[in-house]
Amino acid sequence: MTALLKRAHLKPSARADRGRGFGELRGGPLGVRIATTEAEIDAAQALRWRIFYGEMGAEPSAPARALQRDIDAFDAVADHLLVVDHAIGPGPEGVVGTYRLIQQDAAEKIGRFYSDEEYDLAPLVAFPGKLLELGRSCVAAEYRGRAVMQLMWRGIAAYVFHHQIDVMFGCASLPSRNPDDWSAELTYLYHTYLAPPALRCRALPERFVDMCRMDPEDLDARRTRASLPPLIKGYLRLGGFVGDGAVIDHAFNTTDIAIVVKSDLITDRYYRHYERQLRDALD
Repeated sequence: MTALLKRAHLKPSARADRGRGFGELRGGPLGVRIATTEAEIDAAQALRWRIFYGEMGAEPSAPARALQRDIDAFDAVADHLLVVDHAIGPGPEGVVGTYRLIQQDAAEKIGRFYSDEEYDLAPLVAFPGKLLELGRSCVAAEYRGRAVMQLMWRGIAAYVFHHQIDVMFGCASLPSRNPDDWSAELTYLYHTYLAPPALRCRALPERFVDMCRMDPEDLDARRTRASLPPLIKGYLRLGGFVGDGAVIDHAFNTTDIAIVVKSDLITDRYYRHYERQLRDALD
């Protein structure tokens, strides 16, 4: 087991510095904020383990299996957005949702973004402005619903506003290693939401899976959009685009697509709806 996977995290003080200025946003007993302690990050990794490996049947590496945690090198440089149920507790015991946020300067410490394993990110890296990679999103089964997703997006809006992020991106997953299970959805996404050239990342040649899998004239657009996973629909509602080509992630039992969102779309929307709360969180 490498020293990195034993717990190569930033020191808690360094994480607190990165998250400074973004407090906690509340929605009833639920709160959303950035993890600042090793115990909170461990709780996020434990939640990811239960969902990705316990529920979705992902195949863990030997170190991850030994730790019973979903963990990799990027956790050490990422910020970890948490949804906390204060009815259970205000700390790690209350973590019921998480999202991993990797800023461009953090990715440079690793030498790449996580999505580099699947996509050519050259257009995004060349795009003027700051990048933020989103990933490892999961919510405990009993909390999956509109309220938690809205709270997570409010947290991301506060984060990107505070850090002046210009473009968000990441890989979103369809639950199957067979892209033909999602022929209508992949075709619909390609023909309706393909990113403009300046933001269009493309699946690596050796991993490229054509998204155009049927005649778009045969699509029932309303039914197809409704069948998309909630996270992907959330990105689309925020004005998101998709990259060119899907990728099969055999370890996680998924078909992945690249998502790109201009961050001004999310901050404008959520700042309008939650102006006072976001201003208070960023003071």
